[in-house]
Amino acid sequence: MQQIKLNPRQRASAEFLYGTACTISIPGAGKTLTMATRISLLIKKHNVSPESILGLTFTRNAARSMQEKLLPILNEEALRVKLMTTHSFAYSLLKQEGYTFEILSGIEQIKFLRQIMKNLKIRHIPTGLVLSEINLSKSNMVSIEDFKAVHADNETMSAIGAIYDYYEKSKKKKLLKDFNDLLLETYNLLSSDDEIREKYHRTFSHILVDEFQDTFPLQAEVVKLLIYNGKRTSFWVCGDDSQSIYSFTGGNISNILNFDKIFPDCQRFILDVNYRSTPEILDVCQKLIDNNVKKIDKKLQTNNKSGDKPVIIEAANEDDEAVQIVNEVKALTQKHGHSYEFKDIAVLYRANSLSRPIEDSFKQHDIPYHIENAQSFYQRFEVKVLLDYLKFIDDPDSHEGDEALGRVLNIPNRYIGKTLINELDEYCEKNNVSLYEALKRMPINLPYLKKIVRKFVGFMGQLIRDKNQLEPAEMLYLLREGLEYDKFISDDDVPSIDNSKMDNINQLTMVAGKYQNISDLINYTETFREEISNNKEGVSLMTIHKSKGLEYPVVFLIGLMEGMLPHKQGEIEEERRVTFVGMSRAMEKLYLSYPMNYSGKNMKRSRFLDEILT
Repeated sequence: MQQIKLNPRQRASAEFLYGTACTISIPGAGKTLTMATRISLLIKKHNVSPESILGLTFTRNAARSMQEKLLPILNEEALRVKLMTTHSFAYSLLKQEGYTFEILSGIEQIKFLRQIMKNLKIRHIPTGLVLSEINLSKSNMVSIEDFKAVHADNETMSAIGAIYDYYEKSKKKKLLKDFNDLLLETYNLLSSDDEIREKYHRTFSHILVDEFQDTFPLQAEVVKLLIYNGKRTSFWVCGDDSQSIYSFTGGNISNILNFDKIFPDCQRFILDVNYRSTPEILDVCQKLIDNNVKKIDKKLQTNNKSGDKPVIIEAANEDDEAVQIVNEVKALTQKHGHSYEFKDIAVLYRANSLSRPIEDSFKQHDIPYHIENAQSFYQRFEVKVLLDYLKFIDDPDSHEGDEALGRVLNIPNRYIGKTLINELDEYCEKNNVSLYEALKRMPINLPYLKKIVRKFVGFMGQLIRDKNQLEPAEMLYLLREGLEYDKFISDDDVPSIDNSKMDNINQLTMVAGKYQNISDLINYTETFREEISNNKEGVSLMTIHKSKGLEYPVVFLIGLMEGMLPHKQGEIEEERRVTFVGMSRAMEKLYLSYPMNYSGKNMKRSRFLDEILT
């Protein structure tokens, strides 16, 4: 077996054999290595069958990463260990037990809910909000009956309760399950059928759970049912309460804070030696997290050599903040002696909308970058749609205008089906006219479609006539108002602090305010070339949540202002943990920045900076 060097605390946790154990790990303390070593020791040292080990991870990427770490140690045996998310495990268990169903998720789930709301004649509640409430209810094991009872005095929530009820009945008829149904069905099966539960007790003698601080109650209950307290079994979890940042999906920090109360005979290990960051970076992380009350006390330690103190950047506004970051990035990558590559640098933010000024400045200064696991600002759906409307309005009879109109003809939905679109295409070809001209000229027989098209053509015609008298920002205002675009965008937007579509639209409006005509704005947005804005060798831009588990030699944490970080919608201790996660990604250099004015409003710098600087 390949020898792996572990420190004494890592070694003690990895060598734990039977019973229940909880490993608390600070950032950069080798948690994944410890878990991988534990699995390898069980197999190689204690002759445990790989098939009897179940490793549950928070994401599929984490499961793949764990397997990659095991392959050099275990060879083909690594592939026999069951490493997966709790949802994947539940799916495979239900299929193995003979359940017949299809998964309902993504846009199909939104459409399904939208149809139910239409049937119930409920139009005033955003579909995204309904989906979020249903998911949270299931994550917290709140039944439909309890949901209705708790919210009996709230008109909106009562309506959501009625939708929830109809949604569950409709899914059952069509043999559909959403992701949380997988866990609920697994819980119900294991809790009600002793024979099946005992079968899985015999199958998995050693269960490991990664990122336990982010589990929600339903996940925790499913895991508990899988645990068998036999003589030669173990239940081992690892995580960090200070990195619990997923309450918006149901994650419950109490699962790890109260672990020793739920399992009084458990053994606790604390991995408190950081191998990632300098003492100076860990010092500000410690100062910040010490302000939380709900936490497990631990000292962030490292044997790494000293480095620079974190740098605070104060900016006049978000554009000035971006320019200052550009200057720092240039200095870091052009410095003689010890210079950094662009890929060594990450810019982290609380919400996706904060990427816009950074992207603009990086593009203007030819700094390559990419958005980690997300789209660049001008490629985001809600932004692209408005830009397509502007392209069409600017030149309605051109080829580009024609293509743009084709992309937005049904956004928001105008119930223009394939039949009418085909007829329009034929009319365009036969009469050699643009799509817009076809909409104006072609006879439409169906009265409701005729009315819809006439209204659309009239609205667009007015904007086209006025385009030379209106600035781009004014045009966007009229589009948003006339199309009821804000309602359309927010309707299916599942509430999330770090990805607000409305904030993205507002940022686009701010950019538009810098231009006198539509052509100049469109030309500017189209200069975001693929080689600049999607360069994997460039600077990484991402939300703090996306950065979890990653590390970079240089980190810029931007937008540290009251209302954004901490976010006005967030719980203060979780917002502090979010900031902690962002800062602890940095290995050598950490920059903390804030604008004194954002979106035209005066801002106060984050209280977290005051806590760090005391």
